[in-house]
Amino acid sequence: MATPLTDQEKRKQISIRGIVGVENVAELKQGFNRHLHFTLVKDRNVATPRDYYFALAHTVRDHLVGRWIRTQQFYYEADPKRVYYLSLEFYMGRALQNTMINLGLQNASGVGYGGSGRDGRRSCFLDSMATLGLAAYGYGIRYEYGIFNQKIKDGWQFEEADDWLRYGNPWEKARPEFMLPVHFYGRVEEEDGKEPKWVNTQVVLAMPYDTPIPGYMNNTVNTMRLWSARAPNDFNLRDFNVGDYIQAVLDRNLAENISRVLYPNDNFFEGKELRLKQEYFVVAATLQDVIRRFKTSKKNCSGPLSFDSFPDKVAIQLNDTHPAMAIPELMRIFVDIEKLDWDTAWNITKQTFAYTNHTVLPEALERWPVELMERLLPRHLQIIYRINQIHLDEGGKRVNMAHLCIVGSHKVNGVAEIHSDIIKRDVFRDFSELEPEKFQNKTNGITPRRWLLLCNPGLADLIAEAIGEDYVKDLNHLQKLNDLVDYDTFIRDVAKVKQDNKLKFAQYLEKVYNVDINPASMFDVHVKRIHEYKRQLLNCLHVITMYNRIKRGPIKPFVPRTVIIGGKAAPGYHMAKMIIKLITSVADVVNNDPVIGRKLKVIYLENYRVSLAEKVIPATDLSEQISTAGTEASGTGNMKFMLNGALTIGTMDGANVEMAEEAGEENLFIFGMRVEDVAEMDKEGYDALQYYESLPELKQAVDQIKSGYFSPKQPEMFSDIINMLFHHDRFKVFADYESYVKCQERVSALYKWTRVVIKNIAASGKFSSDRSIKEYATEIWGVEPTDLKIPPPSEPREYHGLHKHKTY
Repeated sequence: MATPLTDQEKRKQISIRGIVGVENVAELKQGFNRHLHFTLVKDRNVATPRDYYFALAHTVRDHLVGRWIRTQQFYYEADPKRVYYLSLEFYMGRALQNTMINLGLQNASGVGYGGSGRDGRRSCFLDSMATLGLAAYGYGIRYEYGIFNQKIKDGWQFEEADDWLRYGNPWEKARPEFMLPVHFYGRVEEEDGKEPKWVNTQVVLAMPYDTPIPGYMNNTVNTMRLWSARAPNDFNLRDFNVGDYIQAVLDRNLAENISRVLYPNDNFFEGKELRLKQEYFVVAATLQDVIRRFKTSKKNCSGPLSFDSFPDKVAIQLNDTHPAMAIPELMRIFVDIEKLDWDTAWNITKQTFAYTNHTVLPEALERWPVELMERLLPRHLQIIYRINQIHLDEGGKRVNMAHLCIVGSHKVNGVAEIHSDIIKRDVFRDFSELEPEKFQNKTNGITPRRWLLLCNPGLADLIAEAIGEDYVKDLNHLQKLNDLVDYDTFIRDVAKVKQDNKLKFAQYLEKVYNVDINPASMFDVHVKRIHEYKRQLLNCLHVITMYNRIKRGPIKPFVPRTVIIGGKAAPGYHMAKMIIKLITSVADVVNNDPVIGRKLKVIYLENYRVSLAEKVIPATDLSEQISTAGTEASGTGNMKFMLNGALTIGTMDGANVEMAEEAGEENLFIFGMRVEDVAEMDKEGYDALQYYESLPELKQAVDQIKSGYFSPKQPEMFSDIINMLFHHDRFKVFADYESYVKCQERVSALYKWTRVVIKNIAASGKFSSDRSIKEYATEIWGVEPTDLKIPPPSEPREYHGLHKHKTY
């Protein structure tokens, strides 16, 4: 049985965030001053907090560069199988602290910094790939404007452009020497006995920007390469034979718009031409890069080139259907350019690709109009027709990108057990019956480096003191905490960390939202994209129910709550925007009612993003994961909350199912219909009115919304929400209301639950992205993770005169 370490043992422990020698501190300070002066051309009299941040970021990047180059040299010499992860978006997060943690520099600097905004794009998977020593690359688009900044004005969401590159990005390195052409439009010429030719195309250049992705304490630094669209110098000049040079230059924007802005993901497919351009742009540039790296590998440089070994050296993971055009594009390259016969090319292509499905919502599945694809990518449409005519729907033909991904991949996976079962049993049933061996599950995960060490250092250190530091690279070690659930000292320490985090976040909320927060109240948090299936409306109805109960019995016992809801609605998603307005309107009434006092507060977090998640997640007591069973593919927010000591109230949906398996269902608050109940209700028909008429508290809450209680100046404001709830609610909010409210009563009765918190943290080991990536690596990509620590670089002169780094 594990026992807490003694004080003497604690003193011997190396801090989980690293202890750096005095000489390294001095070196960092020297680098900081050098960059402040020579890179930013500032002194301390005029430097801003952003300048200090950039100076420190450049200093830390200096420590990455040697490792980055050394890693690429190592990959060239070892020639491992390389993994390419294609995604149209990599979720943003602050890079500085994450990098310092992975390099062991976290405590080396006392320099303050702030105001940096979005300074890097990271994903848990890329972090884990580097930590596991995989020769892996992330590929995406370098959007000039990221996901919009959300402003809440008078309770309504407004969007502002996220100009995240305004001040530059200290982490990226432009690589103009690897700029590549991408073709659009044109026509296909066909001659008897000859392969078709794609001619008269419009060319856009793809300019790569590389960002280093460091592994945790292993000297591995992988690369994320993002493409930016550039017009060629002669763009449109040939079309202006009357000498309108100025207009020709201005029209370059038409090409460069491709990487201008990220389409917000609202799980609703819109067949916009610009979006299809983005999807093809990233895969066309990436596949040229992949093939160049394959051709210039050490083996192919020293012997005859053969594409037979391509699947042995290249694994490409399609993250959702957005990069699906990679399949016909690789076929086009093999058949049209490399002159492989069709059957050989198709066999290599299928062995190379694997596809991850992320949604079961039918409106989210991509189906592109044939007319659009024929105009934009005529050669690819021919190839798609040849791949499988049967997958083109009749009656307004559509190219179903999910079907294309399945047909063109050797493995298909969902991202939680229940989700993978649903896509096999329902969404892609015909395919799974035809090729059952193709379908797998790979439950999502999160990196403990960002989502514990970085965002919750107090808890990270406490765990390290109790069980050692091995859990950082093997989260299953957290199981040892089960031996400590009855140690009063450890229980008290865990509770203190949570309370400290709550006090800190309460101060932040009071400062930003001017609301008096009770830090002893239960922090009940629901943060994710605003969407009907995630059922923020169900939460809102519970808030109104709690409000009404306090009003009816103001002196009755009530466990104080601070309900925190946050998330962005897609700009064109009317119902989601109305849900935000309803929540903020309810908050205005609740927060200003003197009868309610400090018993209940409602906060809508503006502009929820990674950096705000890092604040709220460690402070959370109760995590809301309340989607209708069978609609959430997995979720990763639920895992982050669990790891940080929040208990989950949720349905048996997505990864909640596996969380309940790991921690024991009794240690979560599970309510509501299961998948089979929802299916049965769909057969019989869902009647919202019967729930409304049979549940008095539900009726009261709905009537208050309907009558304008929360919008007295515009009583009809929420009529669209009411109409949807009664007549068009696919996600059955009323059906789960009673079970949800009763479960919330159990939550209040059990609050002050630190022992259960420890059990949840101890059970969260499965939900590490390291585990996810190990499964992808061994069961899909055919590569083995390694504990090999790449030797650190020595002096810069070591790199002079070495071979050309063709494989960057």
